[in-house]
Amino acid sequence: MHCLVTRDIRVELVLTQLFSSACFGLLGVGVSAGYLPPRTTGVLAGLLGLTAATVFVLLTGGPQSPYSHVFAVLPFLLAMFTPDSRLPTLVVGVASLGAVALVDLLAGVPSFIMVPRMVGLVMLLLLALFGTRTYRRMGDAQHLAHVERLDMLERLAESERRRRHAERERAEVERLVLVGQLAAGVAHEVNNPLAYVKANLNYLEHEVRGEDLPQVREELLGVIAETQQGVLRIQQIVTDLRGFSRAGGSSEERGGVLEDALHEATRLASVRLRERGEVSLALDPGLPSVRLGQRHIVQVVLNLLLNAVDAVEMADSTCLAHIAVRAWRVEEGVRLEVDDNGPGIPPEVLPRLFEPFFTTKPPGKGTGLGLALCREFVSRSGGTLHAENRPGGGARFVLLLPVAEESRPVVV
Repeated sequence: MHCLVTRDIRVELVLTQLFSSACFGLLGVGVSAGYLPPRTTGVLAGLLGLTAATVFVLLTGGPQSPYSHVFAVLPFLLAMFTPDSRLPTLVVGVASLGAVALVDLLAGVPSFIMVPRMVGLVMLLLLALFGTRTYRRMGDAQHLAHVERLDMLERLAESERRRRHAERERAEVERLVLVGQLAAGVAHEVNNPLAYVKANLNYLEHEVRGEDLPQVREELLGVIAETQQGVLRIQQIVTDLRGFSRAGGSSEERGGVLEDALHEATRLASVRLRERGEVSLALDPGLPSVRLGQRHIVQVVLNLLLNAVDAVEMADSTCLAHIAVRAWRVEEGVRLEVDDNGPGIPPEVLPRLFEPFFTTKPPGKGTGLGLALCREFVSRSGGTLHAENRPGGGARFVLLLPVAEESRPVVV
């Protein structure tokens, strides 16, 4: 730049810069190879830069050189780039004083000019040393802030892991509560088919031992078919309960087939209903898959069905529960309604219905988590769940479930 500005290409200036550049290159190779420690590197780089600057100043006018301010700037540069140690700043600062004295002596500068200049450089050197301390503190503060930020992120991550673990445990507890509510009816549901299975087997044994087997062949086939239905009924009850009580895996994150889930929830609810009521399904044909996972659909609908049964029984123990489940396609996805013939929801209860641990059931009959978890599951899938009272009496729970991505038609 000096040669371009002055339009005077001096060989000694060019050689000086090439030599200093080569020395800096070798210094970089030594640092990258691990031969030089950082503190030694800072001192050597400062002295090398100071030597090159001194020669450049001498070749461009001595004390009158436009580059003489480099002697004051160099200690500050080292203070910024080597804040961990004052040694490079101190060594190069003292060497800068010597370089200024050398330049002034070679140029014959009077002492009354040289001394104030040296005093000014000493003041700047002290300021650079103070700056080293300041830069070090700033670096330490940034490092501490970085460590604290990482620690905070780690605590947040741990808190999120604990929250998810607590949510999984809470959902599992509510699932087991539902299974416990169904367990009371399992014995009855299993004993009924077992009774006629046992009776049919006794009848078959008696008929097989008799002599009129060809005449009663049709009747035996009917008895065998009835026996098989009883065994299948027992198997279905056990399979549904075992599948529902087991925590779901990755299938809970995928879309669910609404029709299959509603039939499974109805079969599970029948264990609790028995002769106390009935569930009717009215489903539009060809309903698409929804974003809510299969296990979660079963848990949500089963919870609503059991709540409906409890509401009817608490209002009138002699009244039979009639629960209607309807589902049809709407613009937002799939609308699902669960209606009952109970007393409805009191106005003071309706705003708090989905609050965690809020329940109107007697102690020991509810956790207050069922409806809160149902809304949480539905909300996570992008749907909504709310409750209202039917105009003709009874409660109605309305779900709007978005359609799963793979179920949406492709527009060409």
